[in-house]
Amino acid sequence: MDRMNIMLFHSTYGLRPAVHASADRLRAAGHEVRVPDLFEGHTFETVEEGMAFQEEIGKDELLKRAVLAAAPYSDQGLVYAGFSLGASVAQTLALGDAKARGLLLLHGTSDLAPNVTVDDLPVQLHVADPDAFESGDWLNSWYLQMQRTGADVEIYRYPGAGHLYTDPDLPDFDQAAADLTWKVALGFLATL
Repeated sequence: MDRMNIMLFHSTYGLRPAVHASADRLRAAGHEVRVPDLFEGHTFETVEEGMAFQEEIGKDELLKRAVLAAAPYSDQGLVYAGFSLGASVAQTLALGDAKARGLLLLHGTSDLAPNVTVDDLPVQLHVADPDAFESGDWLNSWYLQMQRTGADVEIYRYPGAGHLYTDPDLPDFDQAAADLTWKVALGFLATL
């Protein structure tokens, strides 16, 4: 298995302990992981507080911070990964980086820029079923759009899990779904 260089982006809750724990899990599997703080130290107890802060910063500034965090390492061929908001950021960066090795999306996706293309980019999405932020119709449309870009996409759905089900500090947490997600995700990374 090759050692992957992973850029892991946090959710709208900010850079919380669960994100560091996930990074440690990936490191224990032999990967190099960087966890940029797009919120510059701010963390939140509710998704509403996080979303308000995110709107205050603005999407362009968040993406700028993410690009600046990834840029020094992108020549190495990064795997972009993220949780919810972080997945959206990871998707945007991966689709714009010709050297991206893979894209691991946990709990989220993003709109696709028109006319974006990739060369067989391996993509894996893990999402609750149902998920208030990722409706079935949206996911079907997203999947078709991602295939049109040239991405090689796998989607894993977890019935009955909450939106951010991998975070043990949130009410959404689902141990069985989280364990399966990490098992499948680590398998995915081992193939890259």
